[in-house]
Amino acid sequence: MKNLPRICCLALLSLLLVAGTALAHKVNLFAYVEGGTVYTESYFPDGSRVGGGKVQVYDGQDSMLLEGTTDQEGLFSFPVPKIDDLTIVIEAGMGHKNSFRLNRAELEGGR
Repeated sequence: MKNLPRICCLALLSLLLVAGTALAHKVNLFAYVEGGTVYTESYFPDGSRVGGGKVQVYDGQDSMLLEGTTDQEGLFSFPVPKIDDLTIVIEAGMGHKNSFRLNRAELEGGR
């Protein structure tokens, strides 16, 4: 029982270290449709923008429809390529990757 506080502290420290590592590889991606165009915004947890990030767009059958690169503000836009469920993937280098799903109804509503 004497070691219980020490074990608890070590366990808590281990969890904090793992959580910090997980956040280090996180990138945020948001997308919306307006006027027949899909707009994306990508940034890191600290608020800095993903400049030069690789963007790929897939349809509901996982076929790649298009790809491009974010600008220095982390922005990328494209005309709606297909009325289908779309998955947008951002790769920001060094293991930073995330995806965002737009469903068919959102694409139809954003025309």
